[in-house]
Amino acid sequence: MTADLRFPGGLYGVTPDWDDAAQLEQATRDAARGGMRALQLRHKTASASLRAKLAQRLAVVCRELGVVFLINDDWRLARDVGADGVHLGRDDEDPAVVRAAVGQDLLIGVSCYADPARAARLIQHSVAYIAFGAMFASSTKPKAPPAPLSVLSEGRALCETFQAPRPSVVAIGGIGPQHAGILAQAGADSIAVVGSLFLAPDIEAAARALSAPFGAAGFNSNSFPG
Repeated sequence: MTADLRFPGGLYGVTPDWDDAAQLEQATRDAARGGMRALQLRHKTASASLRAKLAQRLAVVCRELGVVFLINDDWRLARDVGADGVHLGRDDEDPAVVRAAVGQDLLIGVSCYADPARAARLIQHSVAYIAFGAMFASSTKPKAPPAPLSVLSEGRALCETFQAPRPSVVAIGGIGPQHAGILAQAGADSIAVVGSLFLAPDIEAAARALSAPFGAAGFNSNSFPG
């Protein structure tokens, strides 16, 4: 991975818990046509073998489409399948330990919930993005505490203390097309979306609506290191 790899602004798709690799591939292609620029494989209940199968297939598809591909939790699997990065939450391995293990070979994104202090601590480990949420009620994480819009502006101010390429601010949790513009104005570079994207009757159209407030190109103006 080159040091000038961008973490895309705009729409960041997060997969639902689907076991069907062909269904996931088609949905990924539809979302990419609509403007999705990054994808995270998140399947908490999959067996190790199924998760590896899905990861291998999506890694190939995302590479073909030019979509940045991350895997939730498992940096070893991300490295093994040639994914671009890994997303780490509070219960996963420490980002400092992961960064020491992978060097600059993987993008690392981190969950910061509603906690700018956590973001300020983790951002020191060459993370690609800091993610805040749940911004709205979320069926994916129904017990997640709500995060105020102010965490996005606080996170953006924190990120902008870095020279380019700087980390990105990602908003997550219960996000629909009606929220995208609000979140962009509040400081989000990117929105991470599950249901409003992949469970929509027309995935491509949903992706276009979710991407629209972030500009036609779907990228912010900064490039991000791995």
